[in-house]
Amino acid sequence: MWNKLRNDRKNYFILLLIACMISGLFISRALLSAAIIVFVIASFFHNSPAKQIKVFFSSPLLWAMSLLFFLPFISGLWSSNLHEWSSIIRIKLPLFFLPLAFASPVLNFSKFQWRGVFILLILLVTASSLWSFANYFTNMQAINEGYLRAQTIRTPLENDHVRFSLLVAVSILISVVFLIKFKGFLKWQKIALALIALWLIVYLHLLAARTGLLCFYAMVVVATAWMIGKQKIGWRSLILLSGIIILPVLSWFIFPTFQNRVHYFLYEFSFFKNAQYLPGSNDGVRLLSIKAGWHVMKAAPAGVGFGDIMQETGNWYHAFYPQMLDTDKIYPASEWMIYGAGTGWIGLVLFLFAMAVPFFLSKFNCYLSWILLNLSAVISFMFDIGLEVQLGVFLYAFIILWFYTGIRNGFFQQRVDK
Repeated sequence: MWNKLRNDRKNYFILLLIACMISGLFISRALLSAAIIVFVIASFFHNSPAKQIKVFFSSPLLWAMSLLFFLPFISGLWSSNLHEWSSIIRIKLPLFFLPLAFASPVLNFSKFQWRGVFILLILLVTASSLWSFANYFTNMQAINEGYLRAQTIRTPLENDHVRFSLLVAVSILISVVFLIKFKGFLKWQKIALALIALWLIVYLHLLAARTGLLCFYAMVVVATAWMIGKQKIGWRSLILLSGIIILPVLSWFIFPTFQNRVHYFLYEFSFFKNAQYLPGSNDGVRLLSIKAGWHVMKAAPAGVGFGDIMQETGNWYHAFYPQMLDTDKIYPASEWMIYGAGTGWIGLVLFLFAMAVPFFLSKFNCYLSWILLNLSAVISFMFDIGLEVQLGVFLYAFIILWFYTGIRNGFFQQRVDK
């Protein structure tokens, strides 16, 4: 009885730490950092730390995710700017310590507790989206016009609209999964979840952030193809097919932000397709930065080291676009190119390997929701550097690992292909 009471207290304490980590996303980076540190330490408070390490190395997802830390870490051997390198390593530490923590036997949660953590995340995202909408509503005209100058609605996560849009897309996925695949919700809870999912879809199109929309529509397209491939052409697949066509059309006519975002993208594209530099642009500068990362990788097949990526990218800008504004000289806007530039062709291949592992886990790849979740990560990293910022690192590692825990513990009622 005493052991059970002690284990229950430990369980609730770890759940409290997880709640603090999630809340820290929206409240304070300091809270997020402190909660991660205590969470990792608490994961080792048991009698068999050697077993935890063994589980870590026997789980391809866990050690593959840690490669995303060790590649930049090893590149310190040939990075000349060690100050920049050490800053990057501090940001990426959760990519090693969180997978290691999730190998712990201490993380033994019930289905109700596991589901509750995701519900907390969904509720915080929903509340934050309502706050963001309120900001938009109070100054609608100015914000609509701002979308013609690459500006966006104010968002949580320290106004990081890229990460927040991705979080909104993932919250939609989780809400739908809970509605379709999980039993135990009361009728009013199902109605609330459905309304939340619908609102977040509306908000995502109002926000009109490229990363979130791209991941959302990629998930819808793949889900539709999956259902049709399984010969399940029913009302769900018909709804998805209709949504792919109807949602963008409705958004064009309903949301000025969406329409202006498209106009601005086409305006920028007219410059980029002619290899012309447009000062202060958004997508145009990002595409140029990816091009810069590609040339840096080709010039240094073994990589320049994570500490020197910005310097070498800056040298390329100076050589080919000497008129470029300093504020437009950014990191290669793709994690694929970041790892390629920092650790060369081998690093790029290992990054690809780490991204591919989740799709080849036999116990997991039969779940459509798992495929869609990891697909959103792969796509977002193609056009964003989410692993170079603290919030992005935590979001990627925690959401993937928490979903992984749910499937591993058998919390899903049934498989999609049955």
